[in-house]
Amino acid sequence: MANVALRNVHKTYAGGFEAIKGIEFDVGDGQFCVLVGPSGCGKSTLLRMVAGLESITGGEIDIGGRIVNAIEPADRDIAMVFQNYALYPHMSVYNNMAYGLRNRRMPEPEIDTRVQEAARILELGAMLERKPRQLSGGQRQRVAMGRAIVRQPKVFLFDEPLSNLDAKLRIAMRVEIRKLQRRLKTTSIYVTHDQLEAMTLADILVVMNGGRVEQIGNPLEIYQKPATTFVASFIGAPPMNLMALHEAGEFHAPGRDGILGIRPEDLLISSDTPSGGLVLNLTVEAIERVGAETYVYGIRSRQGEAPTVSARPGELPPGEVIVRVPGAVGPAIGERIRASAPRDKLHLFSADGRQRIDI
Repeated sequence: MANVALRNVHKTYAGGFEAIKGIEFDVGDGQFCVLVGPSGCGKSTLLRMVAGLESITGGEIDIGGRIVNAIEPADRDIAMVFQNYALYPHMSVYNNMAYGLRNRRMPEPEIDTRVQEAARILELGAMLERKPRQLSGGQRQRVAMGRAIVRQPKVFLFDEPLSNLDAKLRIAMRVEIRKLQRRLKTTSIYVTHDQLEAMTLADILVVMNGGRVEQIGNPLEIYQKPATTFVASFIGAPPMNLMALHEAGEFHAPGRDGILGIRPEDLLISSDTPSGGLVLNLTVEAIERVGAETYVYGIRSRQGEAPTVSARPGELPPGEVIVRVPGAVGPAIGERIRASAPRDKLHLFSADGRQRIDI
């Protein structure tokens, strides 16, 4: 096992396009780090740079105290699990898992020991003689993970390994990957665009946007105190409500603009008004019932109507707001409701969305 450190890492392609813009973070020995962000943010490029599959324009990548910038991928002591499994179709499960070890001229008894142990851990023992075409998608992904495990590397790298699976299998495999990583205690870096996957897997969460890091921290910390409006809207489902604060009231310095945020679950449909909190008068536009909870989409004013005005400090301008309520019973479409939140549940950001401000 080993720690991984990225120090001011850059990647610029021919023509001057800068895909990675000075990224720095550390992954401790045995930790599970997840890189999350939208398509095109640079997360897979960064992972491939750690693996040695992409060259580095600037900065350093340190794996286990060794700078690996100029070291070939095969010599970095890492193992990578890809999105598309990358299994040899003509080989059995056993031979797929053993192939890399044979290339390294490892003795057959040692190969067999490692393959059998990996198969036991991944519950593949009954499938060792099958070909990939005889396996389900989840079983193929476990074979790909087994091929990485037998290497006994210092670092596991996962490049969106669950994106080809259906929703139910994704959940099951997500749990299995986390249990496996905790059992093996191998330092891991995992790339995904799925914020729920990222939140449930990570010890360290790295939120990326446009080739930069927006925020680094543990998942709960990032959820509770997002550093920017991008993080606030990207992490969480449904996303945080973000609204321009034109009249600051008690939430901001007089005469300045800002952006106020509130999580859907922190809004309550009630006639009560919290002291110093937020009050929104809404007209229900849409409802999503998802079993244990209901998402209510409201708007402060309909087109052609004057916005509802409240005398309470902190009232926000018109716009769509999502309220999450428990259970399957909620207001009806077209109904006027009042949603409120206490002051300690509010989030305030600068007008450009780049800085969190203490309320």
